[in-house]
Amino acid sequence: MKIGMVSLGCPKNLVDSEVMLGLARDAGHELTRDASEADVIVVNTCAFIDSAKQESVDTILEMAQHKIDGRCQRLVVTGCLAERYRDELRAQIPEIDAVLGTGDVPDIVAAVGGPAAGATPSFIPLLRSNGEPVETGVARARPTYLYDADTPRLLATPRHYAYLKVAEGCDYACAFCIIPTLRGGYRSRDLESVVREAEALAAGGVKELLLVSQDTSFYGVDRGERGALARLLDRLSRVSGISWIRMLYLYPTTIGDDVLDVMAGNDRICTYVDLPLQHAADSVLKRMRRPGTRAGYERLLARIRGRVPGVTLRTTVIVGFPGETDADFAELQSFVSGVEFDHLGVFTYSHEEGTPAEGLADDVPAIVKRQRQRDLMRQQRRIAARAQRRRVGSTIRVLVGGPS
Repeated sequence: MKIGMVSLGCPKNLVDSEVMLGLARDAGHELTRDASEADVIVVNTCAFIDSAKQESVDTILEMAQHKIDGRCQRLVVTGCLAERYRDELRAQIPEIDAVLGTGDVPDIVAAVGGPAAGATPSFIPLLRSNGEPVETGVARARPTYLYDADTPRLLATPRHYAYLKVAEGCDYACAFCIIPTLRGGYRSRDLESVVREAEALAAGGVKELLLVSQDTSFYGVDRGERGALARLLDRLSRVSGISWIRMLYLYPTTIGDDVLDVMAGNDRICTYVDLPLQHAADSVLKRMRRPGTRAGYERLLARIRGRVPGVTLRTTVIVGFPGETDADFAELQSFVSGVEFDHLGVFTYSHEEGTPAEGLADDVPAIVKRQRQRDLMRQQRRIAARAQRRRVGSTIRVLVGGPS
């Protein structure tokens, strides 16, 4: 079969897509980038926020058209939207032949190799590797799947960089977030497995490793391995061929000085801290079920800058969370102005089914959310421009991926 894939959402989801592509290739299937040439199309979906869910549904419908009037024989939907709404997807989009949740990644070979469209029934129930059918209409256990260094994987990134997922899932209970339900509890990979995969990636020409998980700074803690991330960084920095190692998605309560010291003392570790803080007003943070306070965040960021000279700081925040007042937003603006992040992403809040915040009144009007987003991004553009001007005249090392 000729397999095509559309991968949506975050880099963690992209790694799942790459694993599924590797499993399909090792099973003898051919891969194509052209949906019109595919016998089977796989859509790996995202369901983190409303706009991501809409993009996923739109993409499924677009790919379903290839099955209606094109070459495609099977349409497989995977990922977070599939994990959350598998029964609804099957009922509302009859062109879908198989649905795989986030824990069903190894079953992709069975899903792409089923009967062609037009068979009876139109939806082919997926069988697990033990031959048992996936149950529907019942509560499902949270996913537990975790790939390792021996799992086939086909990179979808340019040759010079790759994402390396060091853990899966999340143990936090943030009020706005559905990730623990969609991805399961936090589970770290074995250190040696991560290093072996890094060595394989380096042998394939990868120069920059981007370590990803829901909370990379929590790596190893679930296994009782305190200090595991610092040890992992040290090991990865000694992998021949790797020039840069970048960490994504650190958490404010789990960043240790050992990690900051490794970052400051090893020129292969990018001095880049991606730290989603979500807000700065204490009352909003409390309703969000986020740890910490504005004062605590300011002390943390000062500590990071003190231990890692020249560090680049990035964060994301949510505006319009239930109960966010004008005063709360003004405090967020004051925080952003005082800290001066190098990079800032701003999301507008949307109610997500199955989250604790769903029970709160979504009382900030959509027009106010969008205005706050625009105001904060306008403020950040001025901050970023000042930061860039300060770089004029400096000399930096760059990684050239090819012609622009």
